Amino acid sequence: MRDFTDDHSALALNTATLGHNLEGRGAGWSPERVIDACAERGLAGIVFWRREIGNRAIEIGERVRAAGMDVVGLCRTPYLVGSEVPADLMGEARASIDMAAELRAPVLTIVTGGTEPGTKGVAESQKILAGRVAELAPYAAERDVKLALEPLNPMFGGNRTCLFTVRDALNVCAMVDAPNVGVAVDVYHVWWDQELASSCAEAGDRLFGYHLCDWMEHTSHMLLDRGMMGDGVADLKAIRRAVEGAGYDGACEVEIFSAENWWKRDPAEVLDIMVERFRTVC
Repeated sequence: MRDFTDDHSALALNTATLGHNLEGRGAGWSPERVIDACAERGLAGIVFWRREIGNRAIEIGERVRAAGMDVVGLCRTPYLVGSEVPADLMGEARASIDMAAELRAPVLTIVTGGTEPGTKGVAESQKILAGRVAELAPYAAERDVKLALEPLNPMFGGNRTCLFTVRDALNVCAMVDAPNVGVAVDVYHVWWDQELASSCAEAGDRLFGYHLCDWMEHTSHMLLDRGMMGDGVADLKAIRRAVEGAGYDGACEVEIFSAENWWKRDPAEVLDIMVERFRTVC
């Protein structure tokens, strides 16, 4: 396992950590200011959300690289299954792939969406999901974009996801059978999974992303009360051991949704604490 005690060159910021993924949250820093602050602290890169990019993907990607970092990924496709899929599902999904390509982001995250209308359980939704991902995979491959299926905590079942574990995601990967379709492992969503290490080992080179935060013991909100690393009960070192033991050596992306704590703080303070916690507890 990599030693980050004196080295945070693998650390990346997901801009959700500063509140940028929801309108009116956080300090409202521009992408340029976020880029400069991350570069000053020696981060490896940044993961943006589509709503922050608009029609500036090429410009923002170039700005990140000029600052000595990479655009590590992009969040996210539209929901691909469930009751909240957009009317032009494939058009919007392809547009998200185009944006990732323009940013030169190697990975586009897929949060799947929930249970497909007219179905029960998740098996049929997973089959439908696989079919839609299979349709998108060649388009993404032509643009050098990997698609990372992100399983979510079971509490999001029904409306946000039909994948709850890394193994669920791998089952969909097997149905799709495309080399650019893999898995993103997010501490918030998998910290409880006792089969995580074996699932990661099975995933191997299909592990496309690793997302850091913590699970608060007395969480006050399902979505918007994630903890800074070290403030919760997730075994962060064991999870990273499982991910890196499977061969993952990419960026470690901090993604914290925290409406009542971290989003109310000065972003500079959040970034400084993020670096310190990465070195000491992750």
